[in-house]
Amino acid sequence: MREIVLDTETTGFEPTEGHRIVEIGAVELLNHLPTGRTYHQYINPERAMPKEAFEVHGLGDDFLRDKPVFKAIGQAFLEFIGDAKLVIHNAAFDMKFLNAELQWAGLPGLPWERAVDTLAIARQRFPGSPASLDALCRRFGVDNSAREKHGALLDSEILAEVYLELVGGRQPDFGLATAGSPQSASRQRETGDVWRPRRRPAPLPPRISAEEAAAHEAFVAKLGDAAIWKKRA
Repeated sequence: MREIVLDTETTGFEPTEGHRIVEIGAVELLNHLPTGRTYHQYINPERAMPKEAFEVHGLGDDFLRDKPVFKAIGQAFLEFIGDAKLVIHNAAFDMKFLNAELQWAGLPGLPWERAVDTLAIARQRFPGSPASLDALCRRFGVDNSAREKHGALLDSEILAEVYLELVGGRQPDFGLATAGSPQSASRQRETGDVWRPRRRPAPLPPRISAEEAAAHEAFVAKLGDAAIWKKRA
């Protein structure tokens, strides 16, 4: 199973108000494990960077001026993500910006059902608790000390670690289940099935010898009627 953990940085909050994407970062996961493949791109938003956005991202007009516009990189971005699920924190925000940029570039949009929203997962798992990326890092002990300013690739790398914890740890299947088996953790998440061990058709043979059994009986006999073994009998 291939997944892309993704983050964007933008000039503001609404593409309908002319705000644009200035950075995309993405990390590839295969069967919940990072492959080492990443995607990172700064983008010229073709508009001035608001002061508040500069303070959050540290990306200024001078830095972004010579970067490619989204239309120039959109196809390469689509080729990197392919048909993988997109793991995003607060997916509605990033998806609306990505689809707006893709539409303006004349490229196909991304279906909303491709998004896996880690914010929604966190709120479901820990109702009433803070669910920001920083709060989840503290909960799971994920090191985010380098996150002085928002950066798309760094945030994607951090989110990948948080996501693996949210879905059951860094090795959610523990390497014990084969794909498609009833005890597979991924199958449990998809179908809701809960695997339980079945009773053995025949008990295992005893591993003690007759001499050891006799010695135990003699030892218990010396303990009197209060011996716990006699109570269980």
